[in-house]
Amino acid sequence: QVQLVESGGGLVQAGDSLRLSCVASERTFSSFSNYHMGWFRQAPGKEREFVAAISWHGGTIYYANSVKERFTISRDNAKNTVYLQMNSLKPEDTAVYYCAADRGSAVTPARYSDGYAYWGQGTQVTVSS
Repeated sequence: QVQLVESGGGLVQAGDSLRLSCVASERTFSSFSNYHMGWFRQAPGKEREFVAAISWHGGTIYYANSVKERFTISRDNAKNTVYLQMNSLKPEDTAVYYCAADRGSAVTPARYSDGYAYWGQGTQVTVSS
């Protein structure tokens, strides 16, 4: 029973772009807009790290310094979907990318894994040199 499902990963060359999508289940989310959403990634042999987060209607957005000016997070609440547009990809962006839903008490989205209650299965992004 998966509540969040990512898609859009693949193998690309450095400098290329990818658009990741994450769709929430209507059974789990009575109102998608009640959740902050985040993207995290985990490279081989490394800990999971924060990538980006977006608040209920997109009013607050955070990015990791490593992806600023290259990645864009957005959401379409009518489609229960959050996106991650990744431009100018680098080999160091290679990782499994996960989306997550934040149902915490804070008015802004968390920038750490423990702030998220629901997680997708991940989608692989591989960037060749």
